[in-house]
Amino acid sequence: MTMQIYNVLGRQKQAFTPIEEGRVGMYVCGPTVYEHSHLGHAKTYVSFDVVARYLRYRGYDLLYVQNITDVGHLRENEEDRVLARAAQLNAKPMQIVETYTRSYFEDMDALRVQRPDISPRASGHVPEQIEMIETLIANGNAYAIDGSVYFDVRSDDDYGKLSNRRLDEQQDESRALVGGDKRHPADFALWKKAEPEHILRWSSPWGVGFPGWHIECSAMAQKYLGANFDIHGGGIDNIYPHNENEIAQSECANGVAFSNYWMLTGSLNVLDPDEGIPVKMSKSLGNYETIKDALKRFRPGEIRYFILTSHYSNPVLYSEESLASAKSGLERLTNVLRLLRQQMNHAPESDAGDAFRDRLDAATAEFQNVMDDDFNSPRGIAVLQDLTRDVNSLLNSDSEVGLPMLAAIEETFRALGGDVLGLLPAEEAEETGDSQREAALVEMLIDMRAQARAERDYARSDQIRDQLAALGIVLEDRVDGTIWKLN
Repeated sequence: MTMQIYNVLGRQKQAFTPIEEGRVGMYVCGPTVYEHSHLGHAKTYVSFDVVARYLRYRGYDLLYVQNITDVGHLRENEEDRVLARAAQLNAKPMQIVETYTRSYFEDMDALRVQRPDISPRASGHVPEQIEMIETLIANGNAYAIDGSVYFDVRSDDDYGKLSNRRLDEQQDESRALVGGDKRHPADFALWKKAEPEHILRWSSPWGVGFPGWHIECSAMAQKYLGANFDIHGGGIDNIYPHNENEIAQSECANGVAFSNYWMLTGSLNVLDPDEGIPVKMSKSLGNYETIKDALKRFRPGEIRYFILTSHYSNPVLYSEESLASAKSGLERLTNVLRLLRQQMNHAPESDAGDAFRDRLDAATAEFQNVMDDDFNSPRGIAVLQDLTRDVNSLLNSDSEVGLPMLAAIEETFRALGGDVLGLLPAEEAEETGDSQREAALVEMLIDMRAQARAERDYARSDQIRDQLAALGIVLEDRVDGTIWKLN
């Protein structure tokens, strides 16, 4: 089937037709680096990691750009987030930026999120932002007052088309600015005059100042992907004002559509302890858990599995129960992969079991069909779980299965569950050094048990088996040796 994407711009699912055949340009709004990332960030960036992985799996030459916001993202009181954090920690602003940029990429690496092709920083693209602002002024879409520059929302007849907010109905959510110097409450800052105490500052045609938050994404997307590109991604909470303002300034500056497809992820929610209703996980509410803290309690694959069991565009409720369910689901996949790899060590070089190849082909076709339907990872996981059931039945039957067939099954799991969904490790051991050591210890205990049985020390053999069972590790004795899996 033709790949379909739900386009938030227009609120409908559309056939995906890239601007240039075989090539895709994708821009995703990245983090503001002033604190450690939390699980809400993981929801967005794991989701777009799968989008990127699947586009490449389907043969597209993807250029993936994701920015780093290190200047211009202001709080409601007009305070730069990076500067506020720097003052709190008595540190240099760029020290804060470096610390939390590294932290962000550490977290993404741990979650098996493949790095974007380009990760531009806002502070490194001030000239491009100034150039776009000059164009907007020349086109009559922006005006300068007392060293600051604002976008005139009334100059854009299409303003509000992404969020479906009519201009005359909008409240002033663009932050009240000092002096009341805006012509309309919804006008937003493209450039802000820097007061003497403001550390992050650049020279411009309007005086010393710094860029606004929204202009960075427009300037950097245009620089690396062109004025018109294929996919723009981000979180649903940024649809207004950030994404709306991106569209307005970009299209008024260039006279062409900004992005053809808008994909926005649903929020990660937690239960409000007082009201008992789902609320968005956010730093402002203090109800967040950092990725680093979560990784102390859960394996990276479990966090990914939890995120991907919900469609990227839907909100998902985070709880201990949901992570426990994700752990069980992931273990079913990793157990069958481990069983496959163990049997491959002893399998004959024959075509035994080759009839199962039709089942693999059907699973691959079904997986592609559901992922072609707006990157439906929950249904993709369901396809893998159905295949897992059938593979377990095959491997636990009395039928002989040759090495070529086992290798084909393993390759299918690696491609769909590993390359696309990022859930399955490339090697037999799990994803961390600790897991590798755990697997090695289990194998060592299996060898010790085999030695005890060879010496007819059945009490010792049973003791090893029972101790492993108490840890959730089940041993299964076969003619060709002992295999193990997590219970």
